[in-house]
Amino acid sequence: MVTSAAPSPRKRVVLLGATGSIGENTLRVLAAHRDKLELVGIAAHSQWDKLAAIARQFDVRHVGLFDDAAYSAARANLAAFPAGTHLVGGLSGLVELAQLPAADTVLVAVVGTTGLAPALAALAAGKDLALASKEILVLAGKFVLAAAKKSGANILPVDSEHNAVFQCLEGHPHAGVRRIVLTASGGAFRDWPAERLAHVTPADALKHPNWSMGPKITVDSATLANKGLELIEAQCLFGLRPEQCTAVLHPQSIVHAFVEFTDGAMLAQLCPPSMTFPIQHALLHPVRAPGVDSALDFTKLLSLEFRPIDESRFPLLRLARESMAAAGVAPAIFNAANEVAVAAFLASEIPFLAIPRVVEHVLSTVPNFEPADLPSVLAADTESRRLARLKILDPQP
Repeated sequence: MVTSAAPSPRKRVVLLGATGSIGENTLRVLAAHRDKLELVGIAAHSQWDKLAAIARQFDVRHVGLFDDAAYSAARANLAAFPAGTHLVGGLSGLVELAQLPAADTVLVAVVGTTGLAPALAALAAGKDLALASKEILVLAGKFVLAAAKKSGANILPVDSEHNAVFQCLEGHPHAGVRRIVLTASGGAFRDWPAERLAHVTPADALKHPNWSMGPKITVDSATLANKGLELIEAQCLFGLRPEQCTAVLHPQSIVHAFVEFTDGAMLAQLCPPSMTFPIQHALLHPVRAPGVDSALDFTKLLSLEFRPIDESRFPLLRLARESMAAAGVAPAIFNAANEVAVAAFLASEIPFLAIPRVVEHVLSTVPNFEPADLPSVLAADTESRRLARLKILDPQP
């Protein structure tokens, strides 16, 4: 008698940052693969009504809101959520969701460094960490990797560039890698004459030519701070030396990374500029399944262009590389100062070209050191943010 094999269990996913652009794309992947993936926990910063709709759509009973006012509003409107919903609030709520016993994988797509504590909690609990928040490894990479090693959990990169490197490296010995090359679109001002940059507005900066992303990362794309953060993250994630991590301009955003091996051969990962591709790869790994979005169509004209990056035009990339080479808490200082400067630009407190000036000032002011523990990194982060705000309030040399 022939019997059919029992269906494989679904991977159970907690999604932190469910209402952002990464979250929305993750929900598309989850909806397309309900036979393979199950959403068991969700969290957002403040959009409680949108979160309630997601909870109803996917029948999720573990829900969190970071913002206190949003949490209170959600509690007052608990009837908008599925019956039996367990609602948690604040950072402690995100940490609780990250340790949810029912979860196999926690996808952290929280903007900035807020996702650090939940990421560490997920790893400590033995959950695989699907990581979309690049700042986490930049801030505390060695502590995150140590937590993963201790628990045996996996870190699965969701950033399109790191996911591309991850795919290209699979099956290849580390010793055979000469370098990795991440691609950068160049952002909203890639083709603007340099003199126009002095007049950039926040609205201008948020018009990305290829990707649909949140405000902070879209500005980072225009300054190439995001590429600098990605280089720092790649060095940490893949155990590389700073000189092995490089970047190139690629306006089409179709090739997401190259890996060059010691024999001169290169592998590249290509797909359209949609985050559903790396998200699906991370959540289903090592399984391949039909994609949510259409693949590249080589029956149509397709051109791929690559250009060297002029760091005089993109000084934040230079500062990020210098921070990566300096090691210690320098990457955390870079990240903190950039976060504060970008927020000030989006609030029209400083001009676009002042962002790198703020970051360079903070990097030259806060002492660098090799941190022995996480609190010392967080202290450097706090001091960097304080000095960045002072520089914004008093921009004189």
